[in-house]
Amino acid sequence: MNTFEYFKEQIVDILNGLAAAGVLGEIADTARISVEPPRDAKHGDISTNAAMVLAKPAGLKPRDLAIKISAALSALEEVSAVDVAGPGFINATLAPSFWHARLGEILEAGLAYGDSQMGGGRKVNIEYVSANPTGPMHVGHGRGAVVGDALASILAKAGFDVTREYYVNDAGAQVDVLARSLHLRYREAFGETIGDIPDGLYPGDYLIGAAENLKARDGDQWLGADEEAWLEPLRRFAVAEMMDLIRSDLASLGVEHGFFQSERELVERGGVDEVVQVLKDAGLVYTGTLEPPKGKLPDDWEPRPQMLFKATQFGDDVDRPLAKSDGTWTYFATDMAYHLDKHRRGFADLIDIWGADHGGYVKRMNAAVMALTGEKDSLDVMLCQMVNLLDQGEPVKMSKRSGTFVTLAEVVDQVGKDVVRFIMLTRKNDAGLDFDLAKVVEQSRDNPVFYVQYSHARCCSVLRHAADMFEAAELAADSLQKADFSVLSDPAELNLIKSMAAWPRMVEGAAEAHEPHRIAYFLADLSAAFHALWTKGARQDESLRFLNESDKELTRARLALVKALAMVIASGLTVMGVTPAEEM
Repeated sequence: MNTFEYFKEQIVDILNGLAAAGVLGEIADTARISVEPPRDAKHGDISTNAAMVLAKPAGLKPRDLAIKISAALSALEEVSAVDVAGPGFINATLAPSFWHARLGEILEAGLAYGDSQMGGGRKVNIEYVSANPTGPMHVGHGRGAVVGDALASILAKAGFDVTREYYVNDAGAQVDVLARSLHLRYREAFGETIGDIPDGLYPGDYLIGAAENLKARDGDQWLGADEEAWLEPLRRFAVAEMMDLIRSDLASLGVEHGFFQSERELVERGGVDEVVQVLKDAGLVYTGTLEPPKGKLPDDWEPRPQMLFKATQFGDDVDRPLAKSDGTWTYFATDMAYHLDKHRRGFADLIDIWGADHGGYVKRMNAAVMALTGEKDSLDVMLCQMVNLLDQGEPVKMSKRSGTFVTLAEVVDQVGKDVVRFIMLTRKNDAGLDFDLAKVVEQSRDNPVFYVQYSHARCCSVLRHAADMFEAAELAADSLQKADFSVLSDPAELNLIKSMAAWPRMVEGAAEAHEPHRIAYFLADLSAAFHALWTKGARQDESLRFLNESDKELTRARLALVKALAMVIASGLTVMGVTPAEEM
C-alpha cells in the first residue's frame, strides 16, 4: 500500500461526501490535491493541501474548509490526531495500529512488497549502454549500464512492461578502424613483428584473443589478401567478437539486455530510406544551406546545398542534415530510423541513456521523435556524467588491456559487482561521481554499501540467533504475521515501521521521475532507522533488545519487525541489482 495515495483517496471521498451533503459544490478536479509527509516529522505522518486548492471553487475560506475536512478525517480509525496549520494545511498523525497493519502487509508480500500497478502494463523501451563495439567497456559505460538496468527494474516493479535494449553501432567508420586493427593483430598471430600500433588504430591487448580466434577459423586466408577482400569479413568478425566481449563485461555486472538492434541491419533493410520518405510525405524535408559552424571554420568547409530536416519546427536550434557530402546518411538519419523502428514496435515511452558528451544531441533527437510519431511518443534522454576513478584519492592510471582507459571488468574484479552497482547509484545520473577503489570497500558508516549491507546482515544474524528460542516454522513469515504487533510501541520501533512502509511510495516516485538513485538514498535512511533502534536497545534501554527469553511474545513481535526489515532491504537491493549480504 502506498500510504499517501491511500489517504488521498480517503480525502477525496470526504470531499465528495461534503459535496453530497450540500456543504460544497461539485468536486471536479482533485489532481492538484497532494498528500505527502510533513516537512517536519513533529507535525505528524501525513500533510495535505486539499483545503488550500479547493477552497476557492468551494466558495469557502481555506481554513474553514480545512476544519470541515479535519473533522471527517479525525473520524477514521486509522487517524489518531488532526491539526490545521496556518491558512489551511492539514496535518494528521496515524494510529499505531495502522503502522502495525503495514508490518503484516510486508510479511505477507515478502520481496514483492512495493509492487505497483501504476504502469498499467504500458510498454517502455530503455536503451542503455550502446557502447561502440570496438573494445571492452570502461567505467563510464558501467555507470550507464547500472542506471539503465536499475531503472528498468524499478519500472517493472511499478507495473510497466519494460524492454531492455542495446543499439549496436556497427555501421560507422570506427568499425573499419576496428577491422584494420584486428588484421594487424592477425598478422602478429602468424609471427609477424608489428612494432608499435600505428596512430589511428586501436592499441589494446584485447584484440590479441580476437586475432587468435580469427586464425583458428580462417587460417592464413587473409595474410596476403588486399584490404578490399578482407575488410568486410573482418569487420563482421570483429564486431561479433567485440559484442561477445561487451556481453561478458555486462554479465560480470549483472546486466542482461533483452534485445540487440544492429545499426547495419537497420540501414541494409532500408530503414533510413523509409524514415526520409516519411519526413518527405509530411513536408519536413527540404534542400537548403546551413549557416557556418560557430568559431574557427574547418579548412574544407564550404556552403553547399543539403537535404535538411525541419527540426526547428519541433524545438531544435537549427535544421539538421540527413545526408553527408558523399551521399551517405548522417548518424542522425540512422538514429531517426532507429527511433521510428522503436515506435513501430509499439513503444510509446522511450528512454535513452547516454554519456554526457552527447548532451548537444538531445534537442535534435527529441525533435525527431516528435516529428516521426506525430508527437505521440515521449522521449526521455538521461545523460550520465563522468566517473572519476580514484585509488586513495589519486587518479587511477590507464589500463594496458584497453590501451586508453581502465576497463569495467578490471574494476568489477577488484571490488565486486555489488559494490560497483551500489556506488553507481549513490548520485543522480547527471551529477559527477567519484569512485575511490579504496573507500568503496571500507567497513565504515561513511561507506553506503557497507552501511546498508550491514543492516541486512544484522537482521539475518538476529534471526539465526532466534533459532535457539524458536522452531524454524515459528520464524517463518506466515507464523510471525500472527504475532501481537501492539507491543511494538516505542517511538524508535514505530519509526522503523514507518520507514519500511514508505517503500511502495518510493517505488512509484522513482519510477515516475526516472530516478533509480532514490533507492540508494531510501535504503541508507532505512538502515539509519534500524541502527538507531539497535543502538537504543544496546546502550540505552535493554528492554528494546530484539531477543528476550523471558518474554517470547514480545520477542516474536520484534522478530517480525526484523524479518520485515530484511525483506524491504532485500527488495530494494534486488531492484538495484545488488545481492543482499547475509553475513559480514
